[in-house]
Amino acid sequence: MDRSSDLTEAHNEHCRLVETTPMQRVERRVIGSDHGATSYTTRDQADMIARLIGLSPGDTLLDVGSGAGWPGIYLAASTGARVVLSDIPFEGLGVASLRLRRDEVDGHVVAASGDSLPFADQSFDAVTSSDVLC
Repeated sequence: MDRSSDLTEAHNEHCRLVETTPMQRVERRVIGSDHGATSYTTRDQADMIARLIGLSPGDTLLDVGSGAGWPGIYLAASTGARVVLSDIPFEGLGVASLRLRRDEVDGHVVAASGDSLPFADQSFDAVTSSDVLC
């Protein structure tokens, strides 16, 4: 396996764990929510992001490198915006898709790399990305 495959498998394993009870307990304690933290963004930081980018009902948000959907799903749910979650690892997108349905959030997932997104210019009102470039 090459380094890229190793990293993808490690990310997939993390995404499989986010739905487990122990991980959700840790996440609630550390981050302040249990939305599938594949990002280190805290709930307070997510609220600040929503305020800074001015999300409101009817807006469409793109979350690049969304993993299992945090903070994109939370941002959409808390503001009434619609969210498009984009990433490559299918494990994370699967969890994100389930969470969208379970939480009744308007949005969908798209399997795409951040360096080759399949969207036309000006398709979104706001774009977020958490812990992708690290």
